Amino acid sequence: MSDITNYEEYLQNNGSLTYTNVGTSMMPLLKQHRDLFTVRKKGKERCKAGDVVLYRRPPNKYVLHRVISVRRNDYVILGDNCVRKEYGITDADILGVMTGYVRKGRSHSVKDRSYRMYTSYIMHTVAVRVFFKKIKIRIKALLKRMIYGKK
Repeated sequence: MSDITNYEEYLQNNGSLTYTNVGTSMMPLLKQHRDLFTVRKKGKERCKAGDVVLYRRPPNKYVLHRVISVRRNDYVILGDNCVRKEYGITDADILGVMTGYVRKGRSHSVKDRSYRMYTSYIMHTVAVRVFFKKIKIRIKALLKRMIYGKK
């Protein structure tokens, strides 16, 4: 499914989509090229804080990240392993909501107690995790400059 319209068409025609995770933005929940995720087509209902959504990032990129804040007309979204929040994601941008995932051959639902506990932890530690991740990034950059010189 390399063409941008295929994801949208597939969800429109089938109601749900199961696909392999690409990228590290949703670690540790989803690991790249190992885990699968399933999303159901988004209906007219609003998403909730904590939902993991598949959305279109203009001009033509698909992203799977978590809603961290629901605002009147849009959402604030952040990957579990990211530091930059995305603002202004609207219901029209969101194609689907994750209903489950498969890790090491075992299926997990977003309704499972362990997943709900993980989501609660992720949602309650956003500020702290982002703060320490930014520090880690700065330390790595500083060490790189010290070891390899300024570039």
